[in-house]
Amino acid sequence: MSRKYKIIIFGATGFTGELCAKFMSERYSDIPMAVAGRNAEKLEKIKNKHNLPFTTIVADAFDVEALNSMCKETEVVLSTVGPYHKYGSALLEACIKNSCHYVDITGESFWIKDMIDKHHQAATDKGIRIINACGFDSTPSDLGVFYSVNQVDGEVKKVQCFQAWKGEASGGTMETMFSSMDAKLAKGGLGKFSLNPENSVSERQKKYTNDKIGVEKIPHLGGWTGPFVMALPNTRVVRRSAALSKSIGKYYGDDFLYSEGAYYSKKGAARKVTLMTLAMGLVIISPLRKLLRGLFRKPGEGPSQKAMDSGFFKSRFLVETSNGFRAFSMSSGGDPGYKMTSRMACESALCLVVENPADLPGGESLGGLLTPSVGLGNVLIKRLINIGVVFEEIPLKN
Repeated sequence: MSRKYKIIIFGATGFTGELCAKFMSERYSDIPMAVAGRNAEKLEKIKNKHNLPFTTIVADAFDVEALNSMCKETEVVLSTVGPYHKYGSALLEACIKNSCHYVDITGESFWIKDMIDKHHQAATDKGIRIINACGFDSTPSDLGVFYSVNQVDGEVKKVQCFQAWKGEASGGTMETMFSSMDAKLAKGGLGKFSLNPENSVSERQKKYTNDKIGVEKIPHLGGWTGPFVMALPNTRVVRRSAALSKSIGKYYGDDFLYSEGAYYSKKGAARKVTLMTLAMGLVIISPLRKLLRGLFRKPGEGPSQKAMDSGFFKSRFLVETSNGFRAFSMSSGGDPGYKMTSRMACESALCLVVENPADLPGGESLGGLLTPSVGLGNVLIKRLINIGVVFEEIPLKN
């Protein structure tokens, strides 16, 4: 595939889109790229603010003609325009129609299911990689499990993930959380295996998969766990990866189990944050959300640079095999929701244009609505290591 642009960043005037454009210009300015959005004046402002060496393209998320024209000119679209159930569907369809790859940062698993139902087969037939969830939702979960499973011998019975993080929410994330409750969900869009291919769930998986995480001590790793706010989308993505893993190398197994919770060093912290998480959840699902929405950041607003620089994440993975237990982690400094989300998304897009296509999981011909591990795998791991993300084995504790 050879086109005018290698990558177009769609939504460059939004908070995360601007971070993506800035990161690309600082590290990869020699790669032909463009930044796109619906407002020409705002695009020029962003371009001048960061001295971006990129062309600007005006395209609205609902202008099908403009989206088709844009997709014809690029090899990959990196979309940061959410909520995706509102603004993402026409663009994803345009990418498949015009044979360009696609990367996004959505955590809206119900929307991903809808897109799988509508477009997976067409993307598969064309060999187009549509890779959702390439930010903090759900790259650490998905890629961390992929890395861990590939480090161990013996049948993998279960992986438990425990997330520790420090960061703030942008207005775009808050808008997604509040608006998702009013979205029209695909049938079964929030089910435990909602993203799995048909007939890919075993009886053991159905029986023992449990997403209800209480405050409890973590075996073999120390610390305490409780509910993790983004576990719902992350677990669905990982379970899809497990089901698709047979096509790309080491199969996770017919009865592979996955769960995800938060990680806390002390029981008191686990209880406190769990109560706060539950309270926020009650607000979002109740009519109060419409009254309280105005108290939070608006779309386009986000954390300060100082806050983003002081953030971090560490995803711990406890792997149970037929030979016992081992543990691994994926970690990085930097706010996970914005600084690292933008970088993970950029590196995901770059995998598809600067790396040898034969090195990608499944080889050159693989296509479909994929996950970060199934679509990018070790190629993305290597790129993330190069920007400071750490993958390592960690010791077990008694």
